[in-house]
Amino acid sequence: MNDRSPFVVDADWLQGWVGKPGISIVDASWYLPAQKRNARAEYGQAHIPGAVFFDHDQVVDQASPLPHTLPRPEDFARLAGSMGISTEDTIVVYDGPGMFSAPRVWWMFRLMGAKEVFVLDGGFDRWKAEGRPVTAEPTRIAPCVFTVEFDASRVASLAEMREIVAKGGRQIADARPAGRFTAAEPEPRAGVRGGHMPGARSVPASSLSQDGMLLPVEALREKLEAAGLDLDQPIVTSCGSGITAAVITLALESVGHYGSKLYDGSWSEWGSLADTPVATGKE
Repeated sequence: MNDRSPFVVDADWLQGWVGKPGISIVDASWYLPAQKRNARAEYGQAHIPGAVFFDHDQVVDQASPLPHTLPRPEDFARLAGSMGISTEDTIVVYDGPGMFSAPRVWWMFRLMGAKEVFVLDGGFDRWKAEGRPVTAEPTRIAPCVFTVEFDASRVASLAEMREIVAKGGRQIADARPAGRFTAAEPEPRAGVRGGHMPGARSVPASSLSQDGMLLPVEALREKLEAAGLDLDQPIVTSCGSGITAAVITLALESVGHYGSKLYDGSWSEWGSLADTPVATGKE
């Protein structure tokens, strides 16, 4: 087995494809308030030539009270098409630090029917540090048709999560930092309890990469198994609002574990309800 994930590309590879037809480059940067970074403003100051900006707060179900809820497939198709991205393109997604918000968009495009979707290893921060080409020029967009084939089986609902917590059937992998998992640290969203779903395993998204690079495949496998996951059994991933859960999804598929679900409501839904069971501590 190759020691790198089949779903990441390196900067040398991407630089060779900049400006060529058939490739769509997507800046999917997004930050928590505590990170004190403005993704859209940074994109306006510098981005990879040809990249379009993917706004995590706009490409959502606008009717949902929760943050970052998946948009309806037809709305995603319209928004992707307006960004000039087609289902047939080779799509490369990046974010600032490397393995934070980009995997969410990698997951979304694949969920909606795109086949050739990759994450830039190392992210844009490393790209800039290496002196690779950047621009502040707005990317010219030629709108196109994105043909959706939505795979609803990869998304877990609140009702499914209630059943999983009550009866088992799937392991739960939680991507939030360990302090939020144990409730030692407060949640960043008002009105959301601390802790985790009973039975969940803590797999902090940050533990699956180093310096913005996804860990090699065997190291990913070791991290996932050390967290208590059985890679031969079904898994559902979760986090704060559905973004960094996709880092675990990327890691799972990288080691050959396919068919996982992602709980789209994640802790912002579960932790805000009065009748959902919550555990604290490490177990």
